[in-house]
Amino acid sequence: MEHEKIMVELETGQSLAVVVFSKTANKIQVVLGEGVHSMKCDLLPTRNGMAYAGSLKGRELIYRRSQSDVQADLDAANPALRKSRPPQHKA
Repeated sequence: MEHEKIMVELETGQSLAVVVFSKTANKIQVVLGEGVHSMKCDLLPTRNGMAYAGSLKGRELIYRRSQSDVQADLDAANPALRKSRPPQHKA
């Protein structure tokens, strides 16, 4: 079974590959570590929607993809889900 991995940035500027546990446009849940020492972290969209941010043990994690980019990835991966979602109207 192939797990999706994404690269997140730490507050120090270092990059870290993490495994995606679940992914929606409103929240990305990632797993850091392996086995009994693994921990989950929720990455939530920033106010402007241009990135996702979360915190684990006092360290900030940043995923630099916009909310619309993540939604486009989800739509491409499973086109049937796009049809079940109501269209979003912009005001």
